Amino acid sequence: MLNPVRKHTREWTRFRKRSRLAAVLTACIGLMLVTVYAGLTNGAFDMTVKDVLGTLLRIHPKPDHDLVIFEFRLPRIGIAALVGMGLGIAGAVIQGITRNGLADPGILGINAGAGAAMVIFLFFYQGQIKGTGLAAIMAMPLFGLAGGLSAALLIYAFSWKNGRLEPQRQLLTGIAVASGMGAVSLFLTLKMNAKDFEMVAVWTSGSIYNANWNYIASIVPWLVLLIPLIVRKTYILDLFQLDEDSVRSVGVASEKEKAALLLASIGIVSACVSVSGGIGFIGLMAPHIAKRLVGGAHKRVVPVCGMIGALMVMVSDNIGRMLFAPAELPVGIVVAIIGVPYFIFLLYRNKMRG
Repeated sequence: MLNPVRKHTREWTRFRKRSRLAAVLTACIGLMLVTVYAGLTNGAFDMTVKDVLGTLLRIHPKPDHDLVIFEFRLPRIGIAALVGMGLGIAGAVIQGITRNGLADPGILGINAGAGAAMVIFLFFYQGQIKGTGLAAIMAMPLFGLAGGLSAALLIYAFSWKNGRLEPQRQLLTGIAVASGMGAVSLFLTLKMNAKDFEMVAVWTSGSIYNANWNYIASIVPWLVLLIPLIVRKTYILDLFQLDEDSVRSVGVASEKEKAALLLASIGIVSACVSVSGGIGFIGLMAPHIAKRLVGGAHKRVVPVCGMIGALMVMVSDNIGRMLFAPAELPVGIVVAIIGVPYFIFLLYRNKMRG
């Protein structure tokens, strides 16, 4: 029987953790609402709050306001939130599986593999499909999944040594695979016709400027199916932070669970890449920020990663869209401007700890 003092201390600790999680999620939601407000009211066609509310609530709607909000800004905001959420959660899973704080879907080559597969798809069907057609958009995540899995298999094959994955070898292999896949994408892109070349060039830099409701329809099923699977297995991600023998000693089929979680994260990344191109560093930064805010337990880290990832992409897209108006800077470039210094900082910190 627990000592009453210890029992009270444990209950108080759990209450503090739940309160902290609730406070962080509430703050993220508040910041996202502010970002949505900025995204709806600002741009090449400025609108007032009254205009936005009148359009959303159908109070004296105007055709030009309907066009701007429902055809351009709302889909773009929705895609930014969904892509950021997916990449943030996938990053938490991949870092948990590999026990490598430098792991990220982009750095490990999964983004590049998914992107290369879709460039191949567009190359062989160039001129025969519309880039925004529903059939093409719904098919692209499947090609992305094949490319992401291929990249992951290559990384596993070259990173496996003495019966386990070596984090440093995995990181270097991922960078090499990403470079190789990027070279394939560039080679095929240069052989496309001018129209498809322009579309792919913008897309590979990480852009959601062409977002529409079909894109949302293509990504939502993947997130709805795979994120709950990850949430149910967050306790396994906590166990993976122990050594392999300890994980097996509690009855967990280590390799089977790793494969299931990795497959789920690759599916999410592939769906995100299919509608936004290669947006890197979200999966790297979001888990580190989440762990600083709510601790290391993945039950709390995963939802916070989703919120932080969504907020980062939404804010970055607003910056790229408004800061250089009327020109636009792709969201992937804005994220990279922030992410590259952060990655260097993490490398330096790991070196000092080593």
